[in-house]
Amino acid sequence: MPIYEYRCGNCEIEFEELVFRRDEKIVCPECGTGDVKRLLSGFAVTGEARLSGGGSCDTCKPKTKACGCSGCGCH
Repeated sequence: MPIYEYRCGNCEIEFEELVFRRDEKIVCPECGTGDVKRLLSGFAVTGEARLSGGGSCDTCKPKTKACGCSGCGCH
């Protein structure tokens, strides 16, 4: 059961929804409309990542806070 992020086309709020079935109708919790779009979202990673290469990663060039690795110093 994944949690998806959505944006309402009517009131433009963003919200998360736990989806039990693929064909489930998602409605905006604020205004109740069904005019919602699923957003492209990242995924959560737990635990500690191990990097081989002296503590840097290719994603961090240029260094950003969005790379998600640990040990490269970009956080």
